[in-house]
Amino acid sequence: MEVFRRFIALGLSQLLVILPWYPAQASQQSPAPGQTAPLTLHQQLQKPYEELFQLAPSLSFSATQVQQERNALKSAKDACRNRFKDHEKTYSRQLDALRKDLKQRGAGIPDDQRRTLHCKIQNLELMRSEANVLANHAIPTAYDNLNAKLDLIVKWPAEYRQAQADMTSEAYLSRRWSDVKDIGFRQIASGQQDDIKRGKEAVDEMRRLGMMPPELKSEPIQEYVRLVGERVAKNSDLKVPLHISVLQSREINAFALPGGYLFIERGLLEAVDDESQLAGVIAHELAHVTARHSSRLMMRATIASLFYQAAQIAAMVLTGGVAGVGMYYALQYGFYGLGLALDLKLLGVSRDYELEADQLGVQYAWKAGYDTSGFIRFFDKMATTQGYVNSLSWFRTHPPFYERMVQTQREIMFLPPKDQAIVQTADFLQMKEALKPIAVMAEKDEKGKPSLMISREEGCEPPPKLEYKPDQPIEELCSKPLYTETGKPQ
Repeated sequence: MEVFRRFIALGLSQLLVILPWYPAQASQQSPAPGQTAPLTLHQQLQKPYEELFQLAPSLSFSATQVQQERNALKSAKDACRNRFKDHEKTYSRQLDALRKDLKQRGAGIPDDQRRTLHCKIQNLELMRSEANVLANHAIPTAYDNLNAKLDLIVKWPAEYRQAQADMTSEAYLSRRWSDVKDIGFRQIASGQQDDIKRGKEAVDEMRRLGMMPPELKSEPIQEYVRLVGERVAKNSDLKVPLHISVLQSREINAFALPGGYLFIERGLLEAVDDESQLAGVIAHELAHVTARHSSRLMMRATIASLFYQAAQIAAMVLTGGVAGVGMYYALQYGFYGLGLALDLKLLGVSRDYELEADQLGVQYAWKAGYDTSGFIRFFDKMATTQGYVNSLSWFRTHPPFYERMVQTQREIMFLPPKDQAIVQTADFLQMKEALKPIAVMAEKDEKGKPSLMISREEGCEPPPKLEYKPDQPIEELCSKPLYTETGKPQ
């Protein structure tokens, strides 16, 4: 499982940054002698959101070029997804055949042959899950991100002009939650105090079910994150005490529960580059609390169904395969072993909720004195350079789409400028240094820990891997043969 996790983490880290599966279209005239060739439209899509916001008003691409790019992105996405859907079906057929063979041979099969079959089944399950993750999560996320950037290039110039006009006419002052000078004294959603009990019960239930990773055992790091969280909270519309903890999980994520309960996972601390990025994430999650988003979700979903597929959770708990080894290992090791996937409908993630949290989060970071681009820079890093499998949950709960990027940029424009906005601090750098040995030790400790594979056969050779190397583009991933459990290409 460890080998599988490392492999897919490596593979998915590249899927979010590599070129789509088609030849780049020429978008401008050939350069004159001695001049540098202008970037094609497709090449522009590889740039960060922050840079594209600056460049978009000066870029010029025809409607034909834009449509060709859209068509190419769609064709590439469909072709790549279909390839791995076919792989998943192939593995399913092979699994059915092996299980049928195991059942027919019955109790008389020699132990060594039984074990061989168990290992083949186990590896095929992992490879099927890998194909499922590629087809249904990683590849779509990569192309959703590229489409959002294409929309930005095409639509942002007009949006930018409109934002400037709104500032000139002061129309921007009539936007929702424009009363930023009253942050802390205004009411975003009534009844925050009523959420404290529900949030505490949610935390207790998650811990009882083993769904909550343990807290990181480092008081200096916990204290640092608490101080950043409290600074943001004091400059927000939070009406309840803040309970913020760092969890010992390499997953790149953060989540908030009702009543002011906020959790930052170790992987996120490893991923952020400066304090403004961390503050931006905290501000965004606090906005979910002040707008009572999580409380609304929990009115119509249990904790189990909120975070996981209810039927799968029930099956695992009933078999005792998860509760006995600790559900939190599932978050890091066996998450895809049983085809588990967070359900956006169960999570209640909606564009409205995320748009609200984006706007409020930017305001809170601004009020706390931080560089307001922190959250969008972190989001871009996740989408462009750090799209590891550990951060797929980030994209499920923070899906990339054009409206979010534009509203965040508009809100940044509308906020009064602040001198000496905080980007980096010495305390942040000290936290990162203190985190390094903890991450190394955790990596060692995680090896050999239990996974979600309920009937795991110990000591099996790891499954063969896709022919995949760092920086390999999608066209190569989708054109090279997939290796089966026999180690031979299909």
